Amino acid sequence: MICFILVLAIIILSVYFTYELRRQSSILTKKNLKLQAVKAALERRTAELYQDRTRLNWTIGVILQYDNFPVTEHCPHKECKPCLDDWVLFQSNCYLFTKHERSYSWKTWEESREFCNKKNAELVVIDSQEEQQFINNNMTKYHVDEQHGYWIGLKKDTKDTWTWVDRRNVSLTYWSTEEPGYRVACGLSNPHINHLSNWVKKSCTMKNRWICETRTLIRLD
Repeated sequence: MICFILVLAIIILSVYFTYELRRQSSILTKKNLKLQAVKAALERRTAELYQDRTRLNWTIGVILQYDNFPVTEHCPHKECKPCLDDWVLFQSNCYLFTKHERSYSWKTWEESREFCNKKNAELVVIDSQEEQQFINNNMTKYHVDEQHGYWIGLKKDTKDTWTWVDRRNVSLTYWSTEEPGYRVACGLSNPHINHLSNWVKKSCTMKNRWICETRTLIRLD
């Protein structure tokens, strides 16, 4: 009888401890899952804060480029926009495709660049095929002689070297032809040429429309 009682007690204690171990294990698993969920939430929030900081630093950098930042233009009703009205957003930049219909409003290459600089921008610098395609999609034909187009930020100096307005050498090109140009020439994107390679070399004193480019005030990616 005593042996039976001892065996029974051992069985009961074994069942109890097994149950208790499983219960504690379940509790620990639930706590671990909660901790993992909290960790994941904190990691997501950290990533969001990092993105917010990156965007804020971007905006501050853009604002600091201005001598007098036009708050009312960029942030009407206290809500800031990536680009000003009439400018087109592409990736991290804003583009102004001028639309003057009358020839007296067109400008030489230097005059076009001065106009862009007053807008805290530059004549467009084309870095990729995607950007070149974007430029092509937003230009319009505006003169019957098919010689006029849009000035871009490309110029050749007296040493026959083509450079962008940001002083970078030209590596990626979309010349339509390699015809001999003027001793000092400028790059023109011609909307009358219906393919991707539509840059032409023109005298910098020729008057055309032009394309300005500047960074977005708000980084969206």
